[in-house]
Amino acid sequence: MGRLVFSAICSLDGYINDASGSFDWAAPSAEVHAHVNAEERAIGTYLYGLRMYEVMRAWQDLPGPDDPEVMAEYAWIWRDADKVVFSGTHPEVTTPRTRVESAFRPDEVRRLVERSPGDVSIGGPTLAAHAFAAGLVEEVQLYLVPVSVGGGTPALPRDALQRYELREQRAFEDGTVFLRYGVRPAE
Repeated sequence: MGRLVFSAICSLDGYINDASGSFDWAAPSAEVHAHVNAEERAIGTYLYGLRMYEVMRAWQDLPGPDDPEVMAEYAWIWRDADKVVFSGTHPEVTTPRTRVESAFRPDEVRRLVERSPGDVSIGGPTLAAHAFAAGLVEEVQLYLVPVSVGGGTPALPRDALQRYELREQRAFEDGTVFLRYGVRPAE
């Protein structure tokens, strides 16, 4: 049985992108990228909203000839996993091992996670907010980049109280900090 994991690279002030939608500041160093790769090896299925899928599908064609080995490794990890895209517009998916669901249904996602031999990752804070509200997220992994962007899309839901239990922390040479939290059940 897998777990539902939410992972994000975010600014120190808690955003995955800035007010203009840019996330160039979040590009991980080789050391951080290697850590991301190690964490992602446990993922058997990625759950995405349409916007996050559109960003992530670039990994189908990466790396380029001049890209570092850690990028090639991540591309292999990503291509080797199943992907589920939640979208009411039924977009054409352009990557193998990918299917579209018209809506996020908590009971179906719960069953998918329970049947999964590996962990399931939910990508993007908009889709993840539905999973948090349904009590499905079991672990949160945050990579805090030492930059403040002042606004944008928050990494975590802002409309409900959620308590976490720190399970791991690690600092990297570039100042990025990895935090792993267990999600405490609602009281």
